[in-house]
Amino acid sequence: MSLNPVTDPVPRPWSIALRLTVWYAAAAFALVLGATGYLYWALAVSLDEEDDQFLADKVQAVRRVLESRPADPTALRQEVGTSGPDREAARFLIRVSFTGGGKEGAESPGMADVLPADLFPVPGATISEPTTDYRTADGRLFRLRASHNPIAGYVIQAAMDRTHDHELLTDYRHQLSYVLGGSLLAAVVGGYWIARRGVRPIADITATARRVRPTHMGERIAIAGLPAEVRELAETINHMLDRLEDAFTRLSRFSADIAHELRTPVNNLRGEAEVALGRPRTPEEYRETLSSCLEECSRLTRLIDSLLFLARVEDPKTELVTTLVDVAAELHLVREFFAPAAAEAGVHLTVDAPPGLSVRADRDLLQRAVGNLVANALAHTPAGGTATLFASPDPTGVRVGVRDTGPGIPSEHLPYVFDRFYRADAARSSGQGRVGLGLAIVRGIAELHGGCVTADSPQGQGVTVVLVFPAGGQ
Repeated sequence: MSLNPVTDPVPRPWSIALRLTVWYAAAAFALVLGATGYLYWALAVSLDEEDDQFLADKVQAVRRVLESRPADPTALRQEVGTSGPDREAARFLIRVSFTGGGKEGAESPGMADVLPADLFPVPGATISEPTTDYRTADGRLFRLRASHNPIAGYVIQAAMDRTHDHELLTDYRHQLSYVLGGSLLAAVVGGYWIARRGVRPIADITATARRVRPTHMGERIAIAGLPAEVRELAETINHMLDRLEDAFTRLSRFSADIAHELRTPVNNLRGEAEVALGRPRTPEEYRETLSSCLEECSRLTRLIDSLLFLARVEDPKTELVTTLVDVAAELHLVREFFAPAAAEAGVHLTVDAPPGLSVRADRDLLQRAVGNLVANALAHTPAGGTATLFASPDPTGVRVGVRDTGPGIPSEHLPYVFDRFYRADAARSSGQGRVGLGLAIVRGIAELHGGCVTADSPQGQGVTVVLVFPAGGQ
């Protein structure tokens, strides 16, 4: 028993709108978070600096009293007493002690109960003012600062109640959390709205593409109002739809033409066979019927061969076997091949090509293209006319073509003469057994070589068809 391997389901990719929403929301929230974080940090730093500066000022005031009136304990108690609990400055507590003995220190009322002396940082050997934070059992937060003068022999311990600042920062953080939560929600909603508006043109393009059907090939994307980035995409898609519509139209016409071209000889074969079998015939009559059927089979063979040749030359994978071809020599060979047919038609066939002119091309395909042009010229040039095979150098390569003195092609037919099965004179062409693929094959050969083909027919001056082969062997 074989076990089918279990494959993990392919995760559904995120839509562009969802991705844009995430990026918009993340960017906006990061911006708000950075701004609020900076404001919080600035406030906290400002409060710290303000408190430190206030403590430093208090310590400096006490130091001035000690240095200006060292023998006046009343002045010291008065300075320290201004920080007593019965004044607004009760947030500040100061203690002054002497290390040498003999002098009485002073401290703010109640300071010993809240902040014993051993909680303060110990000053260093030199004059310094270390600071630290301390939280009491009842939740009050103090900033502690110590200063000393080893020469004068005193130590100043100052404390500032920062509970209010801490509560202010805590309340500020709570407010910021509400701001950040609302900002995140607004960023998501706003980002989704912006993303949906941003991808709306893509949705319109998708809707237009879904409406394209074989019966609705004329659908196009409206360019007006599209953003610049999407406009180029829409124009490219419209151009693609133009090409697809043209190709679909050509394919539909080509299919109809093939059915028509195949139906005619098949119906002829069937009709002749039915007539021949309708009653007994003489051997001579059967021979005529078989001969007519053979002609129709030959017509079918030419049609199939031409279609297969067109399929080969229009296949992008087809590789050319190119050599350096003497154009004048090849034109003379084609002229010699068609000389009997030209003589029978009463058409004068000439060559006008400078010697030494060469081009890198597939020799057989070059002969096939020129031969088709000559056959076409002989079919449409009246007796006494002239068909000229010519070649000349061109800035982009070599020009090879055929010019006749026939009645020409009306200007309204010129844009279509290289289409498959197109005939400017359908009745005349059908009567000569032609299937309307000669010029289409010529165009296929020219494009296979990287060149082009054009037709010109001044009124009453015949037709000139020119192939341009790219430079590469002159």
